[in-house]
Parts: sequence; structure tokens; C-alpha cells
Amino acid sequence: MSTMTTTKAELRQRLRALERAMTAEEKAASDAALREGFLEIPEYRAARTVLLYVGTGAEVDTRPLIEDALAAGKRVALPVITGPGVMEARAVTDLDLLVPGPCGIPAPGEGSELVPPEAPDLILVPGMAFTQDGWRLGRGGGYYDRYLPRTNALTVALARDFQMVDHIPTEAHDIPVDALVIDSGDEE
Repeated sequence: MSTMTTTKAELRQRLRALERAMTAEEKAASDAALREGFLEIPEYRAARTVLLYVGTGAEVDTRPLIEDALAAGKRVALPVITGPGVMEARAVTDLDLLVPGPCGIPAPGEGSELVPPEAPDLILVPGMAFTQDGWRLGRGGGYYDRYLPRTNALTVALARDFQMVDHIPTEAHDIPVDALVIDSGDEE
């Protein structure tokens, strides 16, 4: 295992421990602050098509964001894993129509409309750790690292305070997000 791979694995392990240490009340308060901050982003309010994700486990519960976007009449897409490290965006019109994806993450079913990478105005990007200048450490699948070069959308990530780090080892294929919403209320 390379030094960079080891460093990333150690950082992920440390962050998973911090995620597990959150109480239900702390998670709920953090989730609410992050969602509120996201909904205030002018580019989100102006966006016609958004690519969001369904937060699972310790991730931010993003279902209210998806519901807000649908209620606002936005075209909403969610990621669908189609192969190792490969994802595409598929339209969703109702959260009740989601099915378990390959990693158990709820996703639009096979018959859902394909949303081309150039369609979203804004993409909500998940991650485990972030730097102030937008570099991110994902969960290790490389899905967004392969998808983001194909889009010109504004990219935004939601970060809990403990997910903010001074340095993340980066590789040539890594792409920073354009904006961060941090649960302390800071927006970068």
C-alpha cells in the first residue's frame, strides 16, 4: 500500500470514529444547520437542475433537501452506480420510488430518466474530510472524481466542523469543490 493510500485510510478511520462518537442530538443539530446553510445558497435557489445524493449512516440526512428541491419544481437527479468507480445521474420525482443501489444507497430505478453530466446547475458532493480551499476526501470509491470532470456545475459540499482538516493528500485526478457549507455556519 502506498504512503498516500495509507494516509487516506488513516484519515478515513479517524473520521469514522468521530462520526460514530456523535450523539443522535448532535447529528440532528448538525444536519439541520447544514441543510439550512445549503438552502440559503443563491446558486441553489436559482438552479433549475440539481444533482443531490441520499445521505446514509453518519452522513447528513439529505432527504429534506431532495424534498425541498422537488417541491420548488427543480429537476432533481441522484447518483446511480453503474460499475466500479462509475456513476451516472438519474432523475427522481418521488423519494418513495427509490430502490436500493449496488452499495445499498437509495437510488432511482432502472427506468428513470438519464440526466447528462452537463445538465446540473449545482451538484452536492459528499465527502469525509475537507480543507478550507475545497479539497475533499471521499469515501474511497472515486465515483465523483470520475464524474465531476464531465460537468461545469457549481459543486458544493456539506461539512461538519470535525470534517475540516488542514491537509488532504491529493492526486492528479482530485477536484476541489467550489463551496463548502460548514455546520458552524461558515460558508466558504
